[in-house]
Amino acid sequence: MRNCADEQVLTPEQQAAVRQEIHADQKAQQIEHIFQQKVREGLNGNVLVAQKGMVLYKHCFGLGHFERGQRDTLVDDSKFQLASLSKTFTAVGTLKLIELGKLKFEDTIQKFYPDFPYHGITIRELLSHRSGLPNYQYAFDDSMKVNFYKKEKPYPSNATIMHWFATVKPTPRAYNIPGRGFSYSNTNYMVLASIIEKVSGKSYEEYIHATIFEPLGMHQTFVATTKNELFNQHKTAGYQWNRRIPKDYYDDVVGDKGIYSTIGDLFRWYRALNGDCVLQKKTLQEAFVPRSFEKKGAKNYGYGFRMMLGEDNQPEFIYHSGWWKGYNTMFWFSPKDEYVIIMLGNKYNKTVYRVKELIDVLRSDSKSTDTAEETEAEI
Repeated sequence: MRNCADEQVLTPEQQAAVRQEIHADQKAQQIEHIFQQKVREGLNGNVLVAQKGMVLYKHCFGLGHFERGQRDTLVDDSKFQLASLSKTFTAVGTLKLIELGKLKFEDTIQKFYPDFPYHGITIRELLSHRSGLPNYQYAFDDSMKVNFYKKEKPYPSNATIMHWFATVKPTPRAYNIPGRGFSYSNTNYMVLASIIEKVSGKSYEEYIHATIFEPLGMHQTFVATTKNELFNQHKTAGYQWNRRIPKDYYDDVVGDKGIYSTIGDLFRWYRALNGDCVLQKKTLQEAFVPRSFEKKGAKNYGYGFRMMLGEDNQPEFIYHSGWWKGYNTMFWFSPKDEYVIIMLGNKYNKTVYRVKELIDVLRSDSKSTDTAEETEAEI
């Protein structure tokens, strides 16, 4: 995999030309005004907005740990839990195995986990949230924590959850026939991460690091289960209002969440996704094909990416949001107008999901007259 994130860095001459072309200084002032309003409404986090390869605006607002006060102000390298934005990495990691011929879209879960109790679910359906699987966080009652785990190791892993499914065979509250409809569930991406481990022979953390993070120079991005001490440098804590959220029972279950990153590394991720080098172009385009048409509307889902469709039913905006234990995240980009909006917050605040004003500024040079909806947090 080429490090196309660095290949796309603009020269000073290119930056000067782009700055004039897109009216960068004027946009930066408008974006500053928008974020100052978000801060007044409680935003605590880091933000980055770029267009045509050039950063228009980047800022850190607030604290990494509130109890430490000004001794721990946010910096560019502050790491935030990405929550469901982590799914974009799991999807691309899965597609890489398909591209290499080690996995097929039509492979079922039983090929890798024969005892998994729900049959007929394919990799394709897991990627597009069309499996009908119940959310693992709600499928098992609290007795599982006592019956399946010792006190000295209270946090389950992906392997534990897969064992629970095979052993307990929970009755889902609303189990759909595989492929019949879209139903967003974290279980899909937890299972995909588990399949990645089976196929690659590596832990999810090792595989994603070797396949994506390291080749792209994302040196500040880690899976929560890593043993690398660098992970703890500038790592933030999550807060609900003013209360710090302790380590959650499911924090070590990954694939659906569990990746920590920075605004700078996510800008690298954006450039990689638009640089035809993470995957072959035809493979990556599969991720951006709308696959949920049961309910009419602009919102849709591909493989690990949400999207807003234009009048031609093609993706006008591609994004993923996230929420997990105080953390709010938004990663939103426009293939047409070549911009990206990255917002990472560690104190629950809905302004992270409001992007309409920013979009209006960024595409002020575009002839398009459509307006984007506000997005809502999804785990």
